[in-house]
Amino acid sequence: MTEIENTVMTSICPVLCAPVPNSNRWYAAYTCARHEKRVAQQLEVRKVENFLPLYRSVRRWKDRRKELQLALFPGYVFVRMDLRDRLRVLQLPGVVSFVSFGGTPAPLGESEIEGLRHGLMKNGRVESHPYVAEGRRVQIVDGPFSGVQGFVVRRKDKLRVVLSITLIRQSIAIEVSESDIDPINS
Repeated sequence: MTEIENTVMTSICPVLCAPVPNSNRWYAAYTCARHEKRVAQQLEVRKVENFLPLYRSVRRWKDRRKELQLALFPGYVFVRMDLRDRLRVLQLPGVVSFVSFGGTPAPLGESEIEGLRHGLMKNGRVESHPYVAEGRRVQIVDGPFSGVQGFVVRRKDKLRVVLSITLIRQSIAIEVSESDIDPINS
């Protein structure tokens, strides 16, 4: 190998030969408005692990009431993948982009997604909630969302804990009793 080839390989190899960071992590895919369910179905067909948290909401019209399943985080579907496979997701109709910083998709915290999945599997009552960055930070110690941390808010004599997915600036509210939470001292 010539000296020039050796110099080129030395300068390229750290980029090409470096291990791929964030492999098999959760990412937030931003979708077109009200396309979350369709994107999740297409991801299933392509055998890409995904998570679309839904909640039930009763909507009233003049002549009827109907129970709907709505996306808990409107406009987002969570995808678990190796970062090298992101093109498989981006090519789907309805997917706009990934939540990114500096042009690179930003991974979500494993504990945020797993805590949410675990709680929803145990039929925890949830609803969409505006993002809350301030308030009393607590940890839920009992119930379907045990171990999850969030912020306390009150609404109509009920205590709720707001869980936030910081990366996508979305939150949900969970009804809890005061005995089910412990304050976090930070």
